[in-house]
Amino acid sequence: MTSITTDRLRLRPLRLVLPRHPVWLNDPEVVRYSEQRHVRHTAESCAAYLETFDFETSFVWGIVSGFDHIGNITARIDQFNDTADIGILIGERGCWGQGYGAEAWRAVCDYMLTRVRKVEAGTMGCNAGMLRVFHKTGMVIEGHRRAHFMVDGQPVDLTMAARVR
Repeated sequence: MTSITTDRLRLRPLRLVLPRHPVWLNDPEVVRYSEQRHVRHTAESCAAYLETFDFETSFVWGIVSGFDHIGNITARIDQFNDTADIGILIGERGCWGQGYGAEAWRAVCDYMLTRVRKVEAGTMGCNAGMLRVFHKTGMVIEGHRRAHFMVDGQPVDLTMAARVR
């Protein structure tokens, strides 16, 4: 698997759990709009998750800004349908709102669209940050699953988006 470089970021294949991974995943604000919010994470659970990536049909990159690892981004290919599902976590809260997520997202979408015909993703309809990433990177909203998630005791839609080669 290859590294990807953008103007401000380096996306490096991630093979080892870093001490900040369980910290990020156990921070309620970081995982507020993720289903990871329901699980308590350890270094061992993070290592088990990393082992699910084969770097042929499933990929995980660490997002590095300067010398700081600020998050992770994943892509899983569905070979039968020639699609890839992408997910991202910017774990360092101080990096939120600076466009790093959109920059990493665009780079991974561009890379994956050299391998598959379509990239897709979903987010909670109340996740304004992820909806901005979709918009900034040319993702098109394809649909919604009404009241799919519960957030703070309220039903929230799943918003699905995609970009086609």
